[in-house]
Amino acid sequence: MAEIQPQQQTTMISKTFPIKPKLKPKPRTQSQTPESKYWSSFKSIQITNLISSIPSVSFSSSAPHVFAAAHSASLSFYSPLSLSDPDVAASSSISFSDVVSSLSFRHDGLLLAAANLSGLVQVFDVKTRTPLRRLRSHTRPVHFVRYPVLDKLHLVSGGDDAIVKYWDVAGESVVLDLVGHKDYVRCGDCSPVSGDMFVTGSYDHTVKVWDVRVENSRSVLEVNHGKPVEDVIYLPSGGLIATAGGNSVKIWDLIGGGRMVYCMESHNKTVTSICVGRVGRESGDESMQYRILSVGLDGYMKVFDYAKMKVTHSKRFPAPLMSVAFSPDCMTRVIGTSNGTIYAGRRKKKEETVENEVGNILGFSSIAEPERRVLKPTYFRYFQRGQSEKPSEGDYLVMKTKKVKLAEHDKLLKKFRHKEALVSALGGKNPEHVVAVMEELVARKKLKKSVANLDHEELGLLLMFLQKHATMPRYSSLLMSLTEKVIEMRADDIRASDTLKGQIRNLKRSIDEEIRIQQSLQEIQGIIAPLLRITGRR
Repeated sequence: MAEIQPQQQTTMISKTFPIKPKLKPKPRTQSQTPESKYWSSFKSIQITNLISSIPSVSFSSSAPHVFAAAHSASLSFYSPLSLSDPDVAASSSISFSDVVSSLSFRHDGLLLAAANLSGLVQVFDVKTRTPLRRLRSHTRPVHFVRYPVLDKLHLVSGGDDAIVKYWDVAGESVVLDLVGHKDYVRCGDCSPVSGDMFVTGSYDHTVKVWDVRVENSRSVLEVNHGKPVEDVIYLPSGGLIATAGGNSVKIWDLIGGGRMVYCMESHNKTVTSICVGRVGRESGDESMQYRILSVGLDGYMKVFDYAKMKVTHSKRFPAPLMSVAFSPDCMTRVIGTSNGTIYAGRRKKKEETVENEVGNILGFSSIAEPERRVLKPTYFRYFQRGQSEKPSEGDYLVMKTKKVKLAEHDKLLKKFRHKEALVSALGGKNPEHVVAVMEELVARKKLKKSVANLDHEELGLLLMFLQKHATMPRYSSLLMSLTEKVIEMRADDIRASDTLKGQIRNLKRSIDEEIRIQQSLQEIQGIIAPLLRITGRR
């Protein structure tokens, strides 16, 4: 190999090459929406060391909104106020003889009903944790139990025997056996507006609405979800229900006869549980912003705004999710998983100033707006003030008159150019406008003068119009007399032009045809009139 001379080596080292600047990668995460920030403010706290999966969680409706979680053959109670501690422990527990499948607080928070896989439903005192009633009638495992919202004395339960039972809690007896499902009954919910109505879902793909006031104990409405139904809830209005099964959540209109309103298919695996959540505080306008929270075996929690029919927030957890619940005060969200872990999220109560910042993020109207500068006559906005103000009740409105767009013949009439107005109307080919212009010229006593000043082409337009519309009953009274005047006034011009003669012949032909039609109608009238008189005498 040839050796590199020192001079060549210096030249090669000094030679440089341009380097393109590295572009900064775009961030993968998109900016969060205000509502997504709201749901992200629930900081998840893990409650571990539970025995098995959590099939059911429920909140008490009375403050401080204690929640209970079912896991294996135990039932544990937790206080939302203790979620701030790193090591959260259950305040108390209740043991069962079999696996607990469902639980429900009474609306006053004093009693709790729990069902297990042995077919037993038990009622407990929440304060003392002592069992008060044992309801046994199911022959197979019970998978749901609910307290009616407006009733303290009854319970609803359903299980693998495909029978829905309506219980008298005080007497420990079954009031009604509701038969109609053909497979396991796995879920149900009670109406928020009626203590006598509830809904159940089954693995036979159907959801049935029951009314205990119906004598034959049959369902009053039935909808088909299309997949085994895992959960069903009433929405706060009482006229809509949401069903979960397969990878979809469907909303049904009960008042509309069971019509499906929307189908949300944002999960990749089976949706196991749904509940209703609220955006905002316990009172005020914000409390009316309801959302549907759904969880599934794909590990995702979805927040669905059923007013706008779209998913507003999504969050993934490291395990399949089995149950979800949301506290009535909108401060706590609890999710149960299949590996025995509870993800409890709680929003922090902040001072009033900090709450205002959160309200500004959410765009609530009740939050005070920042002070604006006083408008002065030197500002441009001073002359625009009040333009966007909406009238309040009792205000006297002064409406701005809309400018009427005039046609060309109307503009010419305003300028007293009578002949041009008539020619413009004839060129428009609208008979109503032409007749209206003629009537206006008659009122002004200018029609004859306008006809006398027409040239041959304009006179041809007038004769063509008279040929088409002179025999029409609506216009015949004016146009027939005008036809006579035109022939009388412009006879010399008509004789001198072959075109005008042809139009006069066509005009005469149409008039003769109309006369023959009228004569035929009079003959028919003469035949019918005596018959009508004879019929009237009878």
